[in-house]
Amino acid sequence: MMDLNYRIAKQKLADYSFELGPIRPPSEAYSLLIRATRNCPWNRCQFCPVYKGQKFELRPAEDIIKDIETAKAISDEIKELIWRMGYGGRLRDVAATIYNGYQHNASIRNVALWLWAGGESAFLQDANTVIMRTPDLARVVSFLKQAFPELKWITSYTRSKTAAKKSLEELKELKDAGLSRLHIGLESGSNLVLSYVEKGVTAEEHIVGGKKMKEAGISLCEYVMPGLGGRKMSSDHVIGTATVLNEIDPDYIRLRTLHIHQGVPLWSKAEAGDFELQTEDEVVEEIGKLIEKLEVTSELKSDHILNLLPEVEGKFPEAKTACLATINRYLALPSKERLNFRLGRRAGYYEKLDDLYDAHKHQKVDEAIKRITSEAPDSVDEVILQLKASFI
Repeated sequence: MMDLNYRIAKQKLADYSFELGPIRPPSEAYSLLIRATRNCPWNRCQFCPVYKGQKFELRPAEDIIKDIETAKAISDEIKELIWRMGYGGRLRDVAATIYNGYQHNASIRNVALWLWAGGESAFLQDANTVIMRTPDLARVVSFLKQAFPELKWITSYTRSKTAAKKSLEELKELKDAGLSRLHIGLESGSNLVLSYVEKGVTAEEHIVGGKKMKEAGISLCEYVMPGLGGRKMSSDHVIGTATVLNEIDPDYIRLRTLHIHQGVPLWSKAEAGDFELQTEDEVVEEIGKLIEKLEVTSELKSDHILNLLPEVEGKFPEAKTACLATINRYLALPSKERLNFRLGRRAGYYEKLDDLYDAHKHQKVDEAIKRITSEAPDSVDEVILQLKASFI
């Protein structure tokens, strides 16, 4: 009987789907995804490979609401299946089964994963939802909250420039509707760097937009891109970014180390020698210099594999000393040990610096280095670049 119920439920679920965008922040990995806009209204950042060649579109509020209703129907169907199959209290087990059983239906998999994780957060895609008319976005957020009253967080991406143009009253309206947190790609606080990579925003606009969101009561997460200044602009990148972050004092600062994809404009500049990439050790040094200048009460997060040292994080100012100690400990290692850690981290052997002292893992990485260099001397860094490219 349980197998029959499952087959019936699978047939019903197969009729459901809703639109999803291509990306979301790593911290929103288990969020319910609802696409509110398509692509990016700016789409000129020279380091970004996403949305290139795609036209930005505002989705009608009615269409977004229909997608929310579909997500609700999928959620209700999965929950009903649990009781029909006699699995009361085993939501995670059934959600995992549904997730694994729908390899070709991303929307069903998203709802199942969201339920498996506890169903507490939702993320509105794509790159700049706040650019929507405030009444439309408030209506969408309110409906989402009504459809899923168990939601604790409703979050989205926006741009500093967009937030700066919104009135404080509009941002408060969105907060009151249920918008909890906004993710912003600060990338840099240096006007020199911002102009060079065509970010389309100034340091002052970053500050105005960030402060306005905080005043509205919306939790703010700013993303910083170590390495974005290259060797020539590294100092300006550090000083400008620290200045902007200290002015805003966001709730979260997230590190996203620069990695350039082939084909993006910044890649062409690097190939031509106009933009000189830093080594990973130089980027670690740059992060240390940034942290030294931070005077914030933010939570620093290093939750992406592109960041070499994930343990460089914590609540500031308390975590500042420990973060700097980790950076200094890495930089003090012999060059051979730093190479071992870099490859081991990218190959999945190491999660943190202390793992370097696991004799078994260390030996495995050393053996890999010997194999790589026996075929092509000085090619380990190229392998590391290939591994990093596979993470994006």
